Amino acid sequence: MFHNFKKNNQQGQMLIQIIIFGTVAVLIFGGLMGWASVNIGISKREFNRELAIQIAEAGIDYYRWHLAHAPQDFQDGAGQPGPYIHIYYDKNNNPIGQFILNITAPAVGSTLVTIRSEGRINADSVVKRTIEAQMGIPSWAKYSYVSNNYVWFGESEPVVGMLHSNLGVRIDSSAGNLVTSAVATYNDPDHSGPNEFGVHTHKSPTDPLPPAQVPNRPDVFLAGRQFPVPAVDFTGLSSDLSQLKTDAQSNGRYFANSGSQGYLLVLKTNDTFDIYKVTSLINAPGSCSTNAPNKNTYSINNKTLLQSNQPFPQNGIIFIEDHVWVEGQISSAKLTITSGRFPESSSTNTNIIVNNNLLYSSFNGQDTIGLIAQRSFLVGLKSANNLEVDAAILAKNGSTIRYYYNSSCGQEYLRNSLTLRGMSGSFDRGNAFAWVSCGTCTTVISGYNSVNTIYDAELLYAPPPSFPLTSDQYTTLSWKEIK
Repeated sequence: MFHNFKKNNQQGQMLIQIIIFGTVAVLIFGGLMGWASVNIGISKREFNRELAIQIAEAGIDYYRWHLAHAPQDFQDGAGQPGPYIHIYYDKNNNPIGQFILNITAPAVGSTLVTIRSEGRINADSVVKRTIEAQMGIPSWAKYSYVSNNYVWFGESEPVVGMLHSNLGVRIDSSAGNLVTSAVATYNDPDHSGPNEFGVHTHKSPTDPLPPAQVPNRPDVFLAGRQFPVPAVDFTGLSSDLSQLKTDAQSNGRYFANSGSQGYLLVLKTNDTFDIYKVTSLINAPGSCSTNAPNKNTYSINNKTLLQSNQPFPQNGIIFIEDHVWVEGQISSAKLTITSGRFPESSSTNTNIIVNNNLLYSSFNGQDTIGLIAQRSFLVGLKSANNLEVDAAILAKNGSTIRYYYNSSCGQEYLRNSLTLRGMSGSFDRGNAFAWVSCGTCTTVISGYNSVNTIYDAELLYAPPPSFPLTSDQYTTLSWKEIK
């Protein structure tokens, strides 16, 4: 009996062990199955999230394509407000999701369009991912300086922002952004010698001459240099001026020929401007030596009483079919002031002149002024001793310049400081606001002792209303996922 009892006891112990180990095995297997299931779920959710972001990107790509074919359509061809829903298909033409578009059209005079695309998938309605992109057509305001002529920035003239010339560029200081030229080589008119690279430097060590390899000069060209590149079309500005005139007549402010010297516009921070008719200019003394046409001082002697005070136009465009002097200050306003006469003729082209401060109230993109002159942008003889001009400036057929006046022209022949904050472009050689004696090429003998040019980076995203464009294609300016 004892022997049999011992055998049964051993069998019972084995059964208990089997049950325990079996239970543990079941628990472990169940845990592994649960772990595997969770990981499969996570992997599937991550796959779906990745698919959703790809679908959202497809929505952005689709609308960029749409704008390439219909640049002014911000309603997805529907003719009514969004959102706009598009089915997304896989390579076998099976519907697997959708992207939902919301389009924010550009403000008046701008090309900046905002596209928000939400990607969804059919397999998991919980998964949604959204991308927001901003696109715009680059304007001339993307350059800090652009010219149809030769450009030379000396040792004390650092360049901030993109710089382009249709002929050639010499930089002897430093350039913080890309410098381009439309020519491969050119004969620099500022010194004798053979042809040099389209963009070159004389900062030691001076660049070698073509056909040598272009050296890497990060000490001068911090963002590089490119040449040749396509030329910037100054001739095309004629159609832009004509369109600006039409837009001013339809929904802006248009002023015909004054029948006198031109107009004075005084901008105000309450979104209005005063306009005066200029009846006479200050005459230069007979002994005055100047390279200004007809010894013109471009400085107002007399003006009429206030003609009117007018609100800034809804589309931001003011067109003057005459010369115009501009001064004052804006606050949270966007304006483009254009001067021109039609039909265009070199004998009747008009100028924009600034002799007193033209200011923004902030530099966060809320304030922008465009000054587009059919001929030149000028600073006159009787200009402020310390002058600041906040604007994007274009001189279609002329220069951005303060003409040379010697000491016989009056005590204002020599001024203290000029600050140009914005951008500038000129057909002829420009940014000539100081004249030096080239015994040393450093002593200022006329104009401003100190000239500071500062590129307003906000112009890249928010140029002045209807400012001329450099192409007809939208480019992506920003891209981000919206959490």
